[in-house]
Amino acid sequence: MSTSACLFEPDPALQRGTQDSNSVLGKVRLILEVFGLDDETLSLSEMARRTGLAKASVHRLSQELVQWGLLERRSGEYRLGMRLFEIGQRVPRQRILRDLARPLMVDLVQTTSGTVHLAVVDGLEVLYLEKVSGGNTHVSRPSRVAGRMPLYCTATGKALLAFGRRALFDEVLSAPLIRVTPRTTVAPGLLARELDRAREVGYATEFEQARLGFMSVAIPLAGATGATVAALSVTVPMSRSKVDLLAGQLSVVGRRMTKLLSAREL
Repeated sequence: MSTSACLFEPDPALQRGTQDSNSVLGKVRLILEVFGLDDETLSLSEMARRTGLAKASVHRLSQELVQWGLLERRSGEYRLGMRLFEIGQRVPRQRILRDLARPLMVDLVQTTSGTVHLAVVDGLEVLYLEKVSGGNTHVSRPSRVAGRMPLYCTATGKALLAFGRRALFDEVLSAPLIRVTPRTTVAPGLLARELDRAREVGYATEFEQARLGFMSVAIPLAGATGATVAALSVTVPMSRSKVDLLAGQLSVVGRRMTKLLSAREL
């Protein structure tokens, strides 16, 4: 989904209560996850404020993280290190999905003139592994690779909910459904009907539920076992919301992607 970057970025303050900051590893996790998508660098004071850890602890651990290459220090401030990027590229599932899907995503952008996202489930959110944009859809703060959105308000999320494990829907409903836009579906019964409709037609849709002025269509992608492993979506402005056409174009790519994934174990 194309939407503002702030919607993709988890608020560290909201996550802090679920993380164990008593252990060294818990503190390291807090420090690394405190960087948002728009944070190029952070000061030591800001890192301490966001994590809720003592400034001395943040300083000591940050120095070690710098030595390991997980953080870098520049002009007295800290930023995420290249070592994290290097390690991230080794994640098999992410790498295989992205490498297989990207050429097909480029083709899809050319046929739809939209923005194409590849997403997986992570917790109760969609995590975007790849994005390809044709440059014809302009937004002030666009979506990003490694961005996140709630499962219930995006087309990719609804495809993952509709065609993924059944218990996931109950897990989503265990937390309040918050409106991302005035059109976001927050009624459990209505969301359930939207997912039933997605199973019936083979694809999920959303109209201005994640960003006003835009709509998306998404399909599930199955792995070698037949289980849903990811979702692929096309986002276009509402003025170009031809659902049947977009769904057909997605289906063609989806069949090609299924053949590729059937030979890989994910």
